[in-house]
Amino acid sequence: MTTGTTARPELDRCTVLHVDLDAFFASVEVLDDPSLAGLPVIVGGTGTRGVVASCTYEARAFGVRSAMPSVEARRRCPQAVFLSGRFGRYAEVSEQFHALLHRVTPVVEGIGLDEAFLDVAGVRRLLGPALEVAGLVRASVRADLGLDCAVGVARTKFVAKLASRAAKPVPGPDGPRPGPGVVAVAPRDELDFLHPLPVRAMWGVGPATGGRLHDLGVHTVGDLAAIPVPTLCRVLGEANGRHLAALSRGEDPRPVQPNREAKSVGHEETFATDLHRHAALHHHLVRMADGVAERLGRAGLAGRTVTLKVRYGDRTTVTRSHSLDAPVDAPRPIAAVAGALLEALDTSPGVRLLGVSVSGLVPAGGTGRQLSFEDTGGPGGAVPSAGGGGPEGDAPEERAEAWHEVEAAVTGIRARYGHDSVGSAALMGEAGLAVKRRGDTQWGPAADDGSGHRPGGRA
Repeated sequence: MTTGTTARPELDRCTVLHVDLDAFFASVEVLDDPSLAGLPVIVGGTGTRGVVASCTYEARAFGVRSAMPSVEARRRCPQAVFLSGRFGRYAEVSEQFHALLHRVTPVVEGIGLDEAFLDVAGVRRLLGPALEVAGLVRASVRADLGLDCAVGVARTKFVAKLASRAAKPVPGPDGPRPGPGVVAVAPRDELDFLHPLPVRAMWGVGPATGGRLHDLGVHTVGDLAAIPVPTLCRVLGEANGRHLAALSRGEDPRPVQPNREAKSVGHEETFATDLHRHAALHHHLVRMADGVAERLGRAGLAGRTVTLKVRYGDRTTVTRSHSLDAPVDAPRPIAAVAGALLEALDTSPGVRLLGVSVSGLVPAGGTGRQLSFEDTGGPGGAVPSAGGGGPEGDAPEERAEAWHEVEAAVTGIRARYGHDSVGSAALMGEAGLAVKRRGDTQWGPAADDGSGHRPGGRA
């Protein structure tokens, strides 16, 4: 394993980079408000059902980590500055980050707002060996964005991702200790690097899989590599067992895939208190369908399958899907399908989370004219209104034509004046038009006392 940017001949085969921004959301907050520097900052849902999305290394020194319940994070670090987050700002910085990476090489596979894989084999003559490119990327991110990142360099994506984790800073009671910034793993060093790592560090090993492996006495990647493949397949299933066995041996043939296509577009929301009535849930469903349609429109996509996700108060989760003959990309048919699926579920136990997504994506240009879902029959016949009234005609074709004109007009107005300038009457609330934006309540609902709300600065 090599740290720093001094190239070694045996690293010539290592052309895959994994670039990961450090504590991204929290770091953006510190960047925009320097008075937060050196403080334990936590970004996430500020309510009792919230989770931590990101935190500074000062907060990590108290045991706070991503995906931890916000209540637990407050208990561990009561002095933390807790912010509800600004997804729009994070998306803006993310676009700048990915644009910077594309200036290095066109072979970039984004796997999140704050991380990406690069294959730099084609730029070695121009920019030098991969290790030097890694140093260039770190310097550019610092100079152009004011943020820090860690870079892993390896022969495969799997090892590169784990190497970037090893390059990160380390939290401590006296403040974070800087990491090496760049870690490169030569092919001959891969197993020495991988095998001491905890098995939960591997892709595809979550709590359930980790529990099964621990039952087998597997605690490290090396332990996993020592288990016979048939045994793993029997415990984990054929595909997952063979996949993890290969990774434990450093085998990962997956290439860096630029322009990886999205498989689905969706929104989901956790409520501050469980909702029991279909009417209350339907209002949120329409908001989500509107937001999904807006994102589909921006991406030039439509989809054939609408999926509804419901999580009850006891955390039991169910999903229901319906596939249409023609792709849809407008709010009304998406909401109508999801509404029909919702009506078929018993919500009396109380719904904690509701989600709407569209999959089976295709370019929207070839979808043709969309019929309203009510006109297509739908699953089970009767379908609730998706928007509370609207244009009528003597025939389904006339109604579809009228709705197409309405939706085209709404799209044009929003393109000029913003997404929250116009919308269905079903989106109206006491505070005005309640449109769904990407990132709203992504990490749980905000606290009722307004903590975490920051109109112009710190909470």
